Amino acid sequence: MDAFDITQILPPWTMAFMAVIIVTGCIIQSGLGMGFGLMVAPLLALIDPVLVPAPTLFLGLFTACWGAYTDRSFIQWNEVALAGAGRFAGVVVGLFLLFRLSGATGFSLLFGIMVLTAVLLSVAGRTLPFNRPSLTAMGTISGVMGTITSVGAPPLALVYHGRDPAQSRATLAAFFAVGCAGSLAGLFVSGISGMRDVYLALAMAPPMVFGMWLAHRFRPGFARWYRPWLLVVAGIAGLLLIARGLS
Repeated sequence: MDAFDITQILPPWTMAFMAVIIVTGCIIQSGLGMGFGLMVAPLLALIDPVLVPAPTLFLGLFTACWGAYTDRSFIQWNEVALAGAGRFAGVVVGLFLLFRLSGATGFSLLFGIMVLTAVLLSVAGRTLPFNRPSLTAMGTISGVMGTITSVGAPPLALVYHGRDPAQSRATLAAFFAVGCAGSLAGLFVSGISGMRDVYLALAMAPPMVFGMWLAHRFRPGFARWYRPWLLVVAGIAGLLLIARGLS
């Protein structure tokens, strides 16, 4: 397949919707400090399941590496190691689930369940004690969810809520850089993902770069009260994916 002829994989209308979703996700991420994956991944899965999880994970890897490099002096590497150990265990579990639920309907069902889990964790309003067991356990759950859906942030948010913002932001960026790389490695080594996903990620990169550029110039004043609507959109998308999987 010609790597430069992306229309062999996606029709033009899908590419247009994909670009709008990614740019909007970047703006929301900038305004809320979270939400890119939670909004982008389920909507992309609805318009075409080939866009997740690997292509979206590539975007997550890029943003995480950029964030970790920018704030590298604040990274707590011992915390990255603890959560990372759990993440890699979660990758194995996620791959097992993907193999067990083969086919488009099975994937949609599993994807929808994971997205709804992420939404519920986001609205839980609870925190977990900041200790080794919590970091490892939430890292594992993040690995399962991230490998299946590319959305792995909500579990770790329960542990890092209330921690020093600079250290949390940098440490989580480093964790997700390592975690996304681990999930991608597992998906490619297992044969679930291939070069098609690389081509799709390359097609998704320009709208993401544009979205990141635009987000710095467009800080939505509705950022705080938009968060509930973000969760509503992700929840509805998750329910639609479950319905698709059950049909």
